Amino acid sequence: MAFAARSFSPARLFRPNMSISTGLHSQRNVSFSSYLVTPKQLNEALKKNPPNKNLNFPAPWFMPNDPEGRKGIDSFRNSRIPQARFFDLDAVKDQDSPYPHMLPTCETFAEAMSELGIRRDDSVVVYDTADLGIFSAPRVGWTLRVFGHSNVHILNNYRLWIKEGFPTESGEAAVMEKSKYPVPTYDSRLVISFREMKELALDYGKEGAEEIEILDARSYGRWAGTDPEPRPGLSSGHIPGSKSMPFQELLDPETKTYLPAEDLRKVFEDHKVDPNQTIISSCGTGVTASIIETALNEAEYGDPNLRRVYDGSWTTNMDMETSEWAQRVKESDGLIKKVKS
Repeated sequence: MAFAARSFSPARLFRPNMSISTGLHSQRNVSFSSYLVTPKQLNEALKKNPPNKNLNFPAPWFMPNDPEGRKGIDSFRNSRIPQARFFDLDAVKDQDSPYPHMLPTCETFAEAMSELGIRRDDSVVVYDTADLGIFSAPRVGWTLRVFGHSNVHILNNYRLWIKEGFPTESGEAAVMEKSKYPVPTYDSRLVISFREMKELALDYGKEGAEEIEILDARSYGRWAGTDPEPRPGLSSGHIPGSKSMPFQELLDPETKTYLPAEDLRKVFEDHKVDPNQTIISSCGTGVTASIIETALNEAEYGDPNLRRVYDGSWTTNMDMETSEWAQRVKESDGLIKKVKS
């Protein structure tokens, strides 16, 4: 994934009550019309900023059981937008948690942003690898929003950037000058914890229980409990009341870009997702749930103040050693549901 171009002023953000910082170079501000930006829009924005002001951070990430053995840092070295700075999703997390890609502490986040040379008022564009199109970039974008960095966008996507002939580079990245990123606050409104999820699951179907929508980005087989999880011996299945919504349904099958907003809305409608309820996005590793959250935003589906991401999610961490939901609850408690054949 990547961040790109310093001092943009977004025209629309996920949460309308977030403050927007226009940056120190207002004469060079570029206004994007949406959270997702096209390669052409990003290229034009980068050209309007001097080279030493550009911020773009590829942070590619692959599943730990990737059949080709691909690694994010190798992808970064192979191809990226010029002036890129690698965002390591495996490093910028809660290092003390046994669960997958849990959000880092405020101090860890500030340290990571400082190491990358990011300032609080910088605008950031995040992108994935050309191989995957859209995969882990939405998670990084969501992470920045959780810590109050509102000037963030997602490139839709790097595969098109290359196809349309925009500049790239390869090799080791230049050493960046560190910044002094202030320790931020944590916006808990964007996140739902294990304890809250468990309470919702235990109450599901009971009279007077809170009505919510839980969308699961894993494959249907894993959600249904008919296909195994990546970690042997770990139960597949789903959280009571959740709906299967494999993230691939939200992407163009060829370009791996997000579908147009009207098509995304139809996907949610076809799945009978009630836009008037709280909508929680979940997945396997805590990464692809953010693909759903970004699609909800692009489709303007549901109240942004009632959309949350389950940070722990279902199954494995990057080392395939532990889990959250599937390890912390039991099927016998009724908290792991499967589709009966």
